[in-house]
Amino acid sequence: MSVGTNEADVRRMANGITRRSALVGLAASAAAATFGCARRNDDVLKFWAIGREGEVAGDLARDFMQRHPDIRVEVQKMPLTAAHEKLLTAYAGETLPDVCQIGNTWLAEFDELDALEPLEDLIAASSLPASDYFPAILDSNRLKGRLVGLPWYVDTRLLFYRTDILREAGFSEPPTTWDEWRETMAAIKKLVGPDRYAILMPINEYDQLVVLALQQPGEMLRDRWRYGNFRSEDFRRAFSFYLEMFDRGWSPRMSNTQISNVWDEFGRGFYAYYLSGPWNIAEFMLRLPAHLQDDWMTAPMPGPEGPGVSTAGGSSLVIFRSSRLKEQAWKFIEYLSSTETQRRFYQMTGDLPPRIGTWESPELVQSPYARAFRAQLERVRSPPRVPEWERIAQEIRLAQERVVLGAATLDEAVEALDRKTDAILEKRRWMMDKERS
Repeated sequence: MSVGTNEADVRRMANGITRRSALVGLAASAAAATFGCARRNDDVLKFWAIGREGEVAGDLARDFMQRHPDIRVEVQKMPLTAAHEKLLTAYAGETLPDVCQIGNTWLAEFDELDALEPLEDLIAASSLPASDYFPAILDSNRLKGRLVGLPWYVDTRLLFYRTDILREAGFSEPPTTWDEWRETMAAIKKLVGPDRYAILMPINEYDQLVVLALQQPGEMLRDRWRYGNFRSEDFRRAFSFYLEMFDRGWSPRMSNTQISNVWDEFGRGFYAYYLSGPWNIAEFMLRLPAHLQDDWMTAPMPGPEGPGVSTAGGSSLVIFRSSRLKEQAWKFIEYLSSTETQRRFYQMTGDLPPRIGTWESPELVQSPYARAFRAQLERVRSPPRVPEWERIAQEIRLAQERVVLGAATLDEAVEALDRKTDAILEKRRWMMDKERS
């Protein structure tokens, strides 16, 4: 998963106030009523994890402590909806943990706060081979040339599809190019009729359009990520292909809240293609009826001219600079990152490992659904690594929704996207200009 957040208020700065002090003040005032900041025990290694990963982290910590009886680990689970605010509050109150799980889209923000310990020297001196990580996934944890996080699990998007419907429409293999994808969607729509569709592209999710945009050579932000680049030919090409799916009736003009249950609707053939992540492997295996278990599969993303890239998402492990137990923290990260532990972690959560060697585990080698993810992880690309990205992504979501529903034209949408993005990045330009002066 790429953990998302709304940072609108966090990014405001008063004149003459630094970004760091503004964030400290806002975090302390906004969240103090929700999260108390208890005094920490400096003899205990604090590890904060999010959601499902936090639920299983306790078992992993107990195993680590059996191997390292001189190190005590305390695990705290954070709900996804509150994790970002809790971390900012802890930063303001100087009560950050030693080790933490952070979505890799948050790394840039906490790096700007100078809160993250660089890990390049630690991994170079350890038993963890950097060459065993998927290169683009590891690179998503590098900011300003420094490794500030180590991937804990990876997330990317690709196609889940109904093999039986595709076969009935005349195709024995999934598409690998946009033109092949168009051909299969047109044939499926002709086959299933007016009340069913070829693909589900929920209009309130930005991931699908972002994936198509990442498949273009150009960047979504230009000039060292200082300005929006949404009026570019590359982004317009991706946006146009996205809109074509609605204009041709291949996808319903629906949000995910209008779909009663994505698994049931996939099972009854309401749509044949669905872009999603690795967590849905287990969900489809669990929720689809037995007679359909041989009628679905996963496939890498088609690209404009051949196999396409997808998002380099996931969660990372970081050590905060404020930790007084950095040596112990790194030992814990080494344990969590070992192929043995990663294999166990996959068995517990279904989260895909970032180390190539772990993919030799029988559970992954033998899974027909995981193979497409293994192939896709060789072709991934990160969105712009700026603290403001989550806000920009939400503007992309609003823009696509307006165009799909007929409230704006493509030209109007990309012009508004550039204008709003330039405003969001105003402080970034100010900070970069100040550094150069």
